[in-house]
Amino acid sequence: MKKFFFAVAALVLPCVLVSNAFAADREHTLKVYNWADYIDMNVLNGFPAWYYEQTGEQVEVLYQTFDINESMLTEIEVGQEDYDVICPSEYIIERMLRNGLLQPINKDFGQTPDYTKLVSPFAVDKFQQMAPDSSVCVADYTVGYMWGTTGILYNTALVDKSEILSLGGLQNPEFAGKVFMKDAFRDIYSVVVLYAYRDEIARGEVTRDELVANVTDERIQRVEEFLTSMKDNIAGWEVDFGKEEMTKGKAWLNLSWSGDAQWAIDEASEVGVNLEYFVPEEGSNVWFDGWCIPVYAKNTKAASYFINYMCMPENAILNMEEIGYVSVVADSTILAWANDEEIEATSDLTYFFGEGADSVHANHVFYPDAKVIERCALMHDCGDKTEDMLAMWSRVKGDNLSSGLVIFIIVVLVLIMVVVIIQAINRKRQRDMQRKKRNRRRR
Repeated sequence: MKKFFFAVAALVLPCVLVSNAFAADREHTLKVYNWADYIDMNVLNGFPAWYYEQTGEQVEVLYQTFDINESMLTEIEVGQEDYDVICPSEYIIERMLRNGLLQPINKDFGQTPDYTKLVSPFAVDKFQQMAPDSSVCVADYTVGYMWGTTGILYNTALVDKSEILSLGGLQNPEFAGKVFMKDAFRDIYSVVVLYAYRDEIARGEVTRDELVANVTDERIQRVEEFLTSMKDNIAGWEVDFGKEEMTKGKAWLNLSWSGDAQWAIDEASEVGVNLEYFVPEEGSNVWFDGWCIPVYAKNTKAASYFINYMCMPENAILNMEEIGYVSVVADSTILAWANDEEIEATSDLTYFFGEGADSVHANHVFYPDAKVIERCALMHDCGDKTEDMLAMWSRVKGDNLSSGLVIFIIVVLVLIMVVVIIQAINRKRQRDMQRKKRNRRRR
């Protein structure tokens, strides 16, 4: 879930309170650190009772939320916070694995079924791409939670899809001041770099995975050139409010995460606005969030059971319906839930669900067709190029001033200077008059 840049919040939510007697007892306390608005609270509140049924042990859940990956990571790296379960995005998982900040998840649940085995092999394979070396099995350290894509959300009454099938369509001068972009440099880089190197991809000189995984100065430059070229079209950089602007018709286009896009589509339909979402023809990034146990965790048993609990199909469905993102769980129950006969078109979802899922009437925002997934690449940590990426991002956003706004700022500055000069002249005149009066009195 992508939520790719950013004010930091650490909002403690009222959650499951079994007994205050356990408040300071880490053996009976589970500390969960997750994205804001990223779980069904009824599912969360049901965990202590379920855990007691499975183990005969009581537990209290202390639930906190974060707004960006980096704030969560800093707390663990610097503060050595003892969260038991966290939910980072793929590139942060990659960094934490490399830095030894995660511990293996114990999947010996006794008589309780191992629901983590229901995670789609598609997700497992993608997570394995984050391994720091071939000796590391990423599935030992993380279990997927939600996933999605980054694509173009547009207003069908104001934009013809044929104009924006390619990402380059966003450069159209007709869209001046009508495009919102995610304030998430990794996500935007991953999408734009595929467009910038579309010819090289077509000639077989480079793959999408290699382009996204390996950041270079040349690739950063090409991405910057594209974003700078469409600066007049960009109405703003957003993390969350872009979807609302789309529902109000204030924006025509939004480079958006799939979950946000679906939320906007649903909300807009209630007020008579038709929005649609698709992945541009050059490709995009596919992203994942996953459950992990940090090295400083104090209650690893309850943490492992919590991760297993979140993979139960019934819980996965409740979470999807509540937050609008898509679970990585892929059993027959989820497939039946995804298949909606009211949807006319069908999608090949064999990559996710396996055999028997080649013609599913599924929401394409939630479950893209296999051909769409083929042109998507997994986002990675930028490593030692992170600072260069941030510098590029700062330049792009800082240069995003419309000519009208620039003129307005100049006019304001000139007026301020005029006022200051007039005040200085008046003060000088007053001093001169006072000096003349003093001189007359002395005479």
